[in-house]
Amino acid sequence: MKSSRFDAATINVGNLSMGGTGKSPHIEYLIRLLKDDYSVATLSRGFGRTERGFKIADVNSTAKDIGDEPLQFFKKYGDQIKVSVEANRVLGAMDLFFKHPEINVLLLDDAYQHRAIHADLNILLTDYNHPFYSDFILPLGNLREARSGKKRADIIVVTKCPELSDQEKKSIIERIKPTENQKVFFSEIAYGQLVPLETSIVPTSNYILVTGIANANPLIDHLNSKGKILHHFKYNDHHKFRVEELNEIHNLFDKFVGEKPVIITTEKDAMRILCDEFSEALKNKPWFYQPIEVAVDKQEAFDKAILEYVKENNRNN
Repeated sequence: MKSSRFDAATINVGNLSMGGTGKSPHIEYLIRLLKDDYSVATLSRGFGRTERGFKIADVNSTAKDIGDEPLQFFKKYGDQIKVSVEANRVLGAMDLFFKHPEINVLLLDDAYQHRAIHADLNILLTDYNHPFYSDFILPLGNLREARSGKKRADIIVVTKCPELSDQEKKSIIERIKPTENQKVFFSEIAYGQLVPLETSIVPTSNYILVTGIANANPLIDHLNSKGKILHHFKYNDHHKFRVEELNEIHNLFDKFVGEKPVIITTEKDAMRILCDEFSEALKNKPWFYQPIEVAVDKQEAFDKAILEYVKENNRNN
């Protein structure tokens, strides 16, 4: 099948599994690495949005328009990069470059299985707690494709790692069995300060947790190390919240009011909750989201590998 190639250096960030490997914070890492020296754009499918067709995010965009993860990119870096969505990646890239020919780095979000666009660099993510080499194809396991798909990767990142010894890393690399041309790195989640959605209330250490992500376990562990989770409202990945659900959360909050809890959600979930539809329901309730970044081991070598690929494959100079 034909694979389209564009003038910009194209980096694909994806996985073999159904999700939960941490694509968004890794794309944000690449944005921070590249945005000062290149004209960067992201192209996502825009999972969960209600509109169709190509769209470039702007100040009026919502999660319903472009999806929660692209909105998260725009909220953080929208004045420094272009954030675009289109289910058809080739058409999306064509529209993007037509409108912004200055773009010379394209970050493809979750397109490891979408090979209609040629990627100069394939970055494969695999969760430390659920590595692809111990998993199976759906429905027996959680893989979208066979383990052999890892051969297409240039860089493999084991994500959401605890502190690992050199021997533990060596053991994991032996199980990954990288080729001579593949580089393997390890990353861990770095948690920032809680950010209020609507209030300036100082957070306490009693939490009501609300998540609509594939794997909330790392966040649960982090919050348990900081305080106490009184209750966890767990929804499916990319869950579309309803006012009735927020009211249910607030009713439980009122029952725990004597313990002065705060309501914690993820940054991605916050993109779907912060909208006009819920503004009244959120009033006077202490909602916070937990921002995260990733820290990569051997960061200098990782950054160098990315920058060299971009320089070598940037045809739009």
